[in-house]
Amino acid sequence: MGSKYTKLYTEEFKRDAVALVDSSGKTVTAVARELGISSESLRGWYRRAKADRGEGESGELTSVEREELKRLRKEVREQQQTIEILKKATAFFVKENDR
Repeated sequence: MGSKYTKLYTEEFKRDAVALVDSSGKTVTAVARELGISSESLRGWYRRAKADRGEGESGELTSVEREELKRLRKEVREQQQTIEILKKATAFFVKENDR
């Protein structure tokens, strides 16, 4: 299943679909079938919406926390690269001074 077959849905559509599950009393599968979308997609959106409302599984990250984690991981990678470069530069200059 290639990503070129993945349909992109707007945030508004996702919110409305999740709201429909909440308000209709129908199952995620039934609502997904009515909307013509995969139940896996709707289940994922529903889980994320619950987590964002603080009703998710224990330990599940909100979207804000997920974004922050992504940003922090990128920052750490960049800092590690900087440290490696500085170590090499330091070793180079130490060798130059020993001559």
